[in-house]
Amino acid sequence: MCHHLCHDLPPGGEVKRTERLHALTEMLRRSGTRGRTAERLAAEFGISVRTVKRDLAALESSGAPIWSRPGPGGGYGLAAGANLPPISLSPAQAVALLTAVAAVPDAPFADLASAGVKKILDVLDPKTRARADELAGRVWVNNPSPPVRAIRSALEEAMATQRVVRIRYSSSEDSVTTRDVEPILFGSTNGHWYLIGWCRLRNAIRWFRLSRIEHAAVTKTPCDGHGIEEVGIPPATARSVRGNSE
Repeated sequence: MCHHLCHDLPPGGEVKRTERLHALTEMLRRSGTRGRTAERLAAEFGISVRTVKRDLAALESSGAPIWSRPGPGGGYGLAAGANLPPISLSPAQAVALLTAVAAVPDAPFADLASAGVKKILDVLDPKTRARADELAGRVWVNNPSPPVRAIRSALEEAMATQRVVRIRYSSSEDSVTTRDVEPILFGSTNGHWYLIGWCRLRNAIRWFRLSRIEHAAVTKTPCDGHGIEEVGIPPATARSVRGNSE
């Protein structure tokens, strides 16, 4: 919701209006074929219907594939399957991506996320890129060293291809074992990342802290199909990173 952040702007409020246009585009995208009425959009953003229609006209002029449907049940939306204009982020959105990636260098697929963010930043217009760069200089992170790249790569590949991964694992009791694990999911809790999978050595679901995995190698053996439901019910505060639509 943008009730308190996005409001009818006086002249000179272009930065906030740009942020609102980004949010408006995203809301229309997420509304799918249902669309949104101008009145509902106005209520969501705390602005007038006239301002909403002016914003929609600006988006359409910039190349956004906006459709409008008059009458009862009508409204505005984005054409399904249409190509959007080149990626356009506000400086704050760009820095949010940079911060999210920089804050979790030990997360699975972190290197790929960093490369993806760089691609996005490379296509921003120079003015936005300069503003984002200045704002990024005001955000600092201090993290421990991430897991060895070769280990993380093997775990990521095993998860993506659903093949058994052979790991050398050092437990909290300092015992070292070699195990074949069927990866089910990656989980983060209490500041640590874990590989959660079916341990063929113990014939049970086990959690393996990534920082205690000393070696990992992907085998050619496919997983037997142990599902996420076997891990159990996640805590109420836990969620997947899957993008959720309204």
